[in-house]
Amino acid sequence: MYTGTYRIAERIIAIESLYPDVHAYWDAYRWEGEPELTLCTTPAGIALEREKSASEDRRLGIAPRAFPEAYLEELALYRQLAERMPAYDTMLMHGSAVAVDGEAYLFTAKSGTGKSTHTRLWRELLGSRAVMVNDDKPMLRLTDTGVLVCGTPYNGKHRLGENLSVPLKAVCILCRGAENTICPITGREGYPVLLQQVYRPANARALEQTLGLVDRLLGQVKLYRLSCTPELQAAQVAYNGMKG
Repeated sequence: MYTGTYRIAERIIAIESLYPDVHAYWDAYRWEGEPELTLCTTPAGIALEREKSASEDRRLGIAPRAFPEAYLEELALYRQLAERMPAYDTMLMHGSAVAVDGEAYLFTAKSGTGKSTHTRLWRELLGSRAVMVNDDKPMLRLTDTGVLVCGTPYNGKHRLGENLSVPLKAVCILCRGAENTICPITGREGYPVLLQQVYRPANARALEQTLGLVDRLLGQVKLYRLSCTPELQAAQVAYNGMKG
């Protein structure tokens, strides 16, 4: 058994794993202190991830791939983390989050829309003022005074992200377009996309908590829709439209 303690979304988390790989993966989040929750993997949990992966491959019409058990364990721990955090007013969102001058902007949309491309344009436009919080699966922690977007080890294939918690200024739903335009939208307009992109727990209680967190998010953060091209002007239009 391999163990370690980490801090994500301002919660101290202990991990007990069968393989050491996950501790290298989470290394930037190491922490000293008494854990508030413990994530622990089992051979049965790894087997479940193997079956989930094989099922997805069959759905895509390809032969099931043979992944190393250590990799499947990382997936199992990711799933446990996402299932447990709603109890701490925190949910995982599929998106790309960039911080500028101490405020974060979260871009979300279905896979392949260009979220990572767009936040790369922000970094090109704003230079060192723009810091990637997480390029794939940030956590959103809801408090009485606002929403924090928090880095996680699950930060995309290019591993773009930092161990940060930054006040969230706006959420932007991204779509491709021939021109670069941005407009504010209502919670009702944004709700279907946010519900699709948030991690929806299998546990009924955690799912109920997550739905409540989405409702709170809609009441605390401004929402926008950005139609954009993969050009630098798109970042300028988005930033000007949301910075206030």
